[in-house]
Amino acid sequence: MTTLRVVTIGQAPRPALEAEIAAAVPGLAVALEGALDGLTRTEIAALAPRDDADTLFTPLPSGEGVAISKAAVTERLRARLPAISGPVLLACTGAFKGLPERVDLVQPSAVLNALAGAILPRGRLGLAVPFAEQVATLCAERRRPGLEVAAVALRPGSDDAAREAAARDLAATRPDLVLLDCISYTRADKAAFAAVLGCPVLLSVAVAARAAACLLDG
Repeated sequence: MTTLRVVTIGQAPRPALEAEIAAAVPGLAVALEGALDGLTRTEIAALAPRDDADTLFTPLPSGEGVAISKAAVTERLRARLPAISGPVLLACTGAFKGLPERVDLVQPSAVLNALAGAILPRGRLGLAVPFAEQVATLCAERRRPGLEVAAVALRPGSDDAAREAAARDLAATRPDLVLLDCISYTRADKAAFAAVLGCPVLLSVAVAARAAACLLDG
C-alpha cells in the first residue's frame, strides 16, 4: 500500500491523529503536514476567526487547542495542495470551497454527509462539535429535508466527566445517529458517547481515513 498524504488545518506533527488513522486502517503509511506549518504562535494568533461561521478548531503540536479562521486556512490550502501528488486526506470535517478540483482529494465533510444520508435518510442527527459558537452553523450545514439536527459542544481532549456530560445532553435530544464532527475526536470520545447513547456513533477520522485509503494502490 502506498503512502497517504494527510494535510491538517493546523501544524504537524500530530501523533494523536496519526494514531487514530493507524487504528482505523492498520498498516497504512501516512505522511502528515499542516496548512499552518512554518508559522509562529504569534502568526497563528493573527488568524483568529472573523465570526462564528469562520471558526475552526485545531490542536497545535504543543497540545494547545486553538480557534482559527476557516477563510485563512482555505487560502493556505489553495496554495499548498497543488504541490502534493497522489491521494490526499484533508484532516478537517469543515466544508471547504474553492480548493483544487481533483478526484483524489478527500474532504471528510462530503464523505460524512453521504454516509449519514445513506444510513439516516430521515430522523434526527446528533452532532458533537468543538465550540459552542459552531453549533448553529454546523447544524445548518448538516440539516436537510426530513432530517433534524441537534448538537452539543465538546472540546477535543476533554476529560471523562466532560465527555459524559456532553453525551447525556445529546442523549436528551433522542438522536437516531451521532456524528463526532471534528477530526480531532478520538476512539475514547466515541466510546464515551456510545456508552450513554442508544444509537450508532460515527468517528469522523475513522470514516475519512478508510475512505481515503480506498484510493491507494495495494
